[in-house]
Amino acid sequence: MSSVRDKVAVVTGAGSGIGRALALLLAARGARLAVSDIDEAGLKGTVSLLPGEVHAATLDVGDRAAVEGYADAVVSHYGVVHQIYNNAGVSGGGQSVLDTSWEVYEKTLAVNLFGVIHGTKAFLPHLIASGDGHVINVSSLNGFMAQPTLSAYAASKFGVRGFTEALRTEMLVGRHPVQVTVVHPGGVKTNIASATAPLTAAQAARVRVYNEKLLKMPAEQAARIILDGVEAGRPRVLVGADAKAVDRLVRLFPRRYPVLVARYERRLFGDA
Repeated sequence: MSSVRDKVAVVTGAGSGIGRALALLLAARGARLAVSDIDEAGLKGTVSLLPGEVHAATLDVGDRAAVEGYADAVVSHYGVVHQIYNNAGVSGGGQSVLDTSWEVYEKTLAVNLFGVIHGTKAFLPHLIASGDGHVINVSSLNGFMAQPTLSAYAASKFGVRGFTEALRTEMLVGRHPVQVTVVHPGGVKTNIASATAPLTAAQAARVRVYNEKLLKMPAEQAARIILDGVEAGRPRVLVGADAKAVDRLVRLFPRRYPVLVARYERRLFGDA
């Protein structure tokens, strides 16, 4: 039997991309769903595709009080929560450290890192109480490899990895009935690279390259890999051949990989 069947699963960032695909696949595998997104129209689109009972709420995961209220609402609705998929995220990339504004750093960390922390802390007591909980936090291949112009994004995704791995050790030490999984997707066809606005001409050019050459995997395939990993109880899920290759590169050449990344960057985008 599927480990998600009849479980109450919460998915943030469910209005599009991997979040929507996760919600649809969870429903197909028999889960009961609570879905949220800051994009109300996108969220409504997801809900329209879902069968049966769904708890839906517009939510800014960067707002701690809002996430805490959301957790209370979901528990009040279902009486229990088993799984939280902290998936909501923004790109936060496209410029050098010198040129990236404080506003971009603050927003990227608020959504990508603190959004994960908010969701985990708000739902964790309920996951423990369920007796069969699972925290699934979505990082990125940029959670173990940094790239130029992605300092805010990489910082947030490295942070998600560290936070999630620390949480897993705590659940093991405390013998809590909660599994913990960190997910590292590679290039998945979503709108995350295009969602940042407004874009400079250089940023728009980078987005085109990402969309045409790097973001290849359908979100549905990514969701299937993630849920298969969750059902198998894997603590770490690499999504895509690119994520697996980059993971090996960083492990084999921890000191040299930045040089290799810089060379690849110049080939792909040209000199800035």
